[in-house]
Amino acid sequence: MNSDILNVDNHVLVDNAIVDCQIFDHPPYANTTYNNSDEIRIPLQTKDIYTLPSKSYLYIEGRLTDSEGKESATLNFVNNGLAHLFDEIRFEIGGCVIDRVRNPGITSTLKGYISFTESESNRLNASGWNPTLTPQIVDSQGYFNVCIPLRMLLGFFEDYKKIIINIRQELVLIRSSTDLNAIISTKANEKPKIELTKMFWKLHHVQVSDIEKLRLINHMDAGKKLELDFRSWELHEYPLLQQSTRHTWNIKTTNSVEKPRYVIVGFQTNKKNDASKNMSRFDHCNLTNMKLYLNSQMYPYTNLNLNFEKNIYAILYEMYANFQENYYYKDIGEPCLSNLKFRDLATITVIDCSNQNDSLKSGSVDIRLEFETSKNISANTTAFCLIIHDKSIKYNPLTNVVSNF
Repeated sequence: MNSDILNVDNHVLVDNAIVDCQIFDHPPYANTTYNNSDEIRIPLQTKDIYTLPSKSYLYIEGRLTDSEGKESATLNFVNNGLAHLFDEIRFEIGGCVIDRVRNPGITSTLKGYISFTESESNRLNASGWNPTLTPQIVDSQGYFNVCIPLRMLLGFFEDYKKIIINIRQELVLIRSSTDLNAIISTKANEKPKIELTKMFWKLHHVQVSDIEKLRLINHMDAGKKLELDFRSWELHEYPLLQQSTRHTWNIKTTNSVEKPRYVIVGFQTNKKNDASKNMSRFDHCNLTNMKLYLNSQMYPYTNLNLNFEKNIYAILYEMYANFQENYYYKDIGEPCLSNLKFRDLATITVIDCSNQNDSLKSGSVDIRLEFETSKNISANTTAFCLIIHDKSIKYNPLTNVVSNF
């Protein structure tokens, strides 16, 4: 029995630092359209307020129909399909880009598979996230409305938990050139039509007590810079792999500050721009081994020795399941995909390179992938590589100057 039960004279501590926290709707600029390839800018014009971006979300209303504008029982969104409606999403403060995600459909789907638990996936069903079933977000007339937490889409919103003070903010979304990747059709040659009718950035405004306000004002008056530290998600794509069993992919050269911490790799065959294929699924492509090279350092050190024909992929699933333990400092990872669902729906390779030797702390870092398959890669196979790396930004709330670390 805990001895705390004897402390009868203890007082309840009440935290009055925050006196109010309300969600406000921020619409795009007037006359904004939501058609394919359009740029959608959602500004926060007022600077002298405190906001909490990590809790914010994107609200979207629209309708899914066939090409003639009629409701269709054979059309539905794929898992995380709303993210496929955009080619790029970025967050800006003071006119500078803080974080950016290209191809957010693939990026956030890969990140979601490794990050969300089963209970979190259930919680996000209303956001269009359902890793094993078709999301039920469209009614019989084709109408839908969703709230997508921005922590699903950008690393900044997931990692930076503090308020932003006294600086202009803007959320920018670029509509995709096609909506075929967002939906799945059970009818041959059916073409979807997606009409977005309403979009808001729902952002928390925080009001603080007089004591806290004075402390924050003194901090600004002193001209101190504030640090925004987070992990950014950077997607790279190899559009058409050669039809062979050995592959080398020189991904990029980066600086030591933004060196990779985690690398996630997935393959898709004959899925892009095809309404009959599910863009939220990733294929194993008979993978047998994969190595990540950061200069001369190799991850993982030992070979994987996979064989999907004999269901030998336990090591790959273990790498997938361990991500949450290392990334979120959990005692036990609880991935949203079971062993069988991982094989059948989203076979992805998760490489943990967060612990690196001293030789990588200075100079440039060459990032290279080498992988092997038991059979020749099929035609029209695309490889995706999601790199999660550290990023640090500084901003001065007094002068509104933003700079990289």
